[in-house]
Amino acid sequence: MATSVWAPDAQSVINAAKSSGAHPSPEDWRDQWIYFLMVDRFHNPAAPPVHAPFDDPDFYGFQGGKFSGVQQQLTYIRQLGAGAIWLSPVLRNFPFDPSTYHGYGIHDFLHAEPRFADDPARADEELRALVDAAHAQGLYVILDIVLNHTGNAFAYQCDPGDVFCQIRQGAESSYHGMPQPVLWRDETGAARPDFTVIEAIPNAPRNALVWPAELQQNRFFRRQGDPQGGGDDTIGDFSVLKQMLTADPDLQRVLIRAYQYVIARFDIDGFRIDTLRYLKGDLPRLFGNAMREFALSIGKKNFFTFGEVFDAQAEDDIARFIGRNTGDASELVGVDAALDYPLYNSLKPIAKGFAPPSAVTTMYNHRKQVERNVLSSHGDATRYFVTFLDNHDVKERLRYVDPNDPHHYDDQVTLALGCLFSLPGIPCLYYGTEQGLHGRGSDPAVREALWGGPGFDPQNPFYQAIHNIAGVRARRPALRYGRFYFRPVSGDGQTFGISPFSPGVLAFSRILNDEEVLVVANTSTDQGQSLEVIVDGQMSVPGASWQALYSNKLLPAQPSPVRQTGPVTVYEIDGSVGSGPLRTLRVSLQPLEVQILAA
Repeated sequence: MATSVWAPDAQSVINAAKSSGAHPSPEDWRDQWIYFLMVDRFHNPAAPPVHAPFDDPDFYGFQGGKFSGVQQQLTYIRQLGAGAIWLSPVLRNFPFDPSTYHGYGIHDFLHAEPRFADDPARADEELRALVDAAHAQGLYVILDIVLNHTGNAFAYQCDPGDVFCQIRQGAESSYHGMPQPVLWRDETGAARPDFTVIEAIPNAPRNALVWPAELQQNRFFRRQGDPQGGGDDTIGDFSVLKQMLTADPDLQRVLIRAYQYVIARFDIDGFRIDTLRYLKGDLPRLFGNAMREFALSIGKKNFFTFGEVFDAQAEDDIARFIGRNTGDASELVGVDAALDYPLYNSLKPIAKGFAPPSAVTTMYNHRKQVERNVLSSHGDATRYFVTFLDNHDVKERLRYVDPNDPHHYDDQVTLALGCLFSLPGIPCLYYGTEQGLHGRGSDPAVREALWGGPGFDPQNPFYQAIHNIAGVRARRPALRYGRFYFRPVSGDGQTFGISPFSPGVLAFSRILNDEEVLVVANTSTDQGQSLEVIVDGQMSVPGASWQALYSNKLLPAQPSPVRQTGPVTVYEIDGSVGSGPLRTLRVSLQPLEVQILAA
């Protein structure tokens, strides 16, 4: 195995961070919301995108985004209202691979990607300069990281007569079960017949293999080819991304130490952990706890970790990977939170009018049962989930543009974001949403080069709307910390329930101490609604006036004063039936209108 000459002495960097301190963490991450951007597709101040058009759904190469491009637009992001930026992976990918613009094919877990730097030889310094500039603007920085796999570090050897493997020589083979012989790639990307055992490769090429040198052991890699269709997808590779055997304690120690170095070297404030559910050997808990304790040792008292758990049973899987079960005797508390895919899977169809509002109440009720014994580092895990409505993985942006009427569905975007920024959790906005980007069908279709298209216009109506929504959330603590209740609604003032219709009206409250904030959204594209909405009976005085803090319509109707009503029929979320008396508010909504209301 090679010595670790590829990196400066990691321990000296860690010691320096401990002695000099680090940028402090936020007191409460719910006070922030996150702007997620893909570095290669965000901005380059010195050159246009490499490829045109900027939103070509079939272009899988580098567009040329830079750290300096992100740094130049920090004021733009801060003025939008964000408190943190989440950067797509920035650690070094193979120089010979032209398709890893996304950054998830890491081969060097200690150094920044030279292609994102104006001066490739100073990539580490440029990344640190970006982080320091973000901190100076009042923005925290979250790095997207990978623990499960590396880039395309090796090819598989072929058995004589294995025609399928011969055709795909240099790519992947359909091996399953036991690890197979491999050919490690050199700095040109060629699979070398003499590179069969990584520990024995002389003068290890620095632009190939995996680094730090402690990772250079064949036994750390699965070497099982493609996963078997319908089988366990953790057995095998992610196409060209090579999965590691993350249950190995020695590998775990190397990865944990490498990412502690990353915290110290770049002074970042959180990690988004890719493919969390694939990690084996209790690594999610060990890693989350190790990052938290290391950050505490250098002065970051609230370093934040959240993971991607992306599958059809995400709610049940999340409970396996976040925090710890209260029945567990261990004292270790793992990853702080998760990306809220269950909310994405229910809220987005509701906002589009494809699903009834009752779908999201069903999701939250299921979550309450699944996570009733889950304790996170912050307490109630769901209040710290990172919530979102689109991202780089879902192949469809939130905004839909009808070719015959391009702006017909624009209010769906602001309706959905008005709800998202008012629900429990830490909202995350995907870059370009504030400039009206739209696309669907492939990865590149939702990973446009923003600076090659609409650019960075603070007067864009979407930018202005998000700025206003974020401002309401910042001014109203109830929207960040408050208790959360779905509100039954009624068209006739006599029968109340959660809307079972699609499209329908979604209503919920956030309550903090003596303040209630009510959110009501009409997801119909062509029909207005006037309804009675239940409000808190203890805080709402009959005859009291409420006002709209935000509406996505130019002339929102003001709600009528609070009235007391009863007896009525109320179908509660838990299946019970009540009869009142109630305090209610009549709210009138235009098609695709969301209102955020308070007394």
